[in-house]
Amino acid sequence: MAKKFYVVWQGREPGIYSDWASCKQQVDKFAGARYKSFPTQAEAVAAFGKQPQTVRSSTAVNKTPIKRTTASKGSLTSEQVHALTAEIKIFTDGGCDPNPGKAGSGLALYRNNHLSELWYGLYEPMGTNNTAELNALNQALVLAEQALAQTSTVAIFCDSKYSIQCITQWAVTWQKNGWKKAGGEIKNLMLIQQMFTRYQALKSQVIIHHVNGHVGIEGNELADRMSILAVDTKVVDFCLYQPPYDLPALLALRAG
Repeated sequence: MAKKFYVVWQGREPGIYSDWASCKQQVDKFAGARYKSFPTQAEAVAAFGKQPQTVRSSTAVNKTPIKRTTASKGSLTSEQVHALTAEIKIFTDGGCDPNPGKAGSGLALYRNNHLSELWYGLYEPMGTNNTAELNALNQALVLAEQALAQTSTVAIFCDSKYSIQCITQWAVTWQKNGWKKAGGEIKNLMLIQQMFTRYQALKSQVIIHHVNGHVGIEGNELADRMSILAVDTKVVDFCLYQPPYDLPALLALRAG
């Protein structure tokens, strides 16, 4: 039987569930329950922030569905990020001050929606924001590769549409054309080629989601602080920020 994902708009705990038993716990004998199954996680995520169209329910309903805010152009909200069922969630960000100028990358890794690791580094004295974003996403793919080897489920969240499109869309065409594009030079080509190879091996198991930056998504904010910490400390290696993690103090660090 094909795996399904279940969206619960109204239930004991609204969210996205990867098995019927968990979904049933939220909607069984819940007055006004609204829920629906989807064949893929991506479709479930997209549907979670929208009004339900056709909804299966064991209870007759007359209530108005809960309205949920959606981010523009497919970007996930904080609520949608939290609702995803992936065990490992990795947030990426790159910073550059000015652009071009001093650049660095940062990551925040969560296990079961709890902050587990912070990473920072890859400082370049004369980098660009795009390169820093790509470096961060590349490191997220490395960590995803390691997590998947331990049979964890992984999702990646990036606020750079450029980086996401480079490896999930544009690189497909560039590769077919001998790594050339009509508009001229492909910037960051060697890095993109390396990332594309890694992504091709992982794409059946990992979805890279876009989130908007600086809208209060904790993981994104922490990845941003790590990228600027890399700029300020000029750390070239990609290093683990040593715990314990004081969230208010970390979020009070200089933002990018």
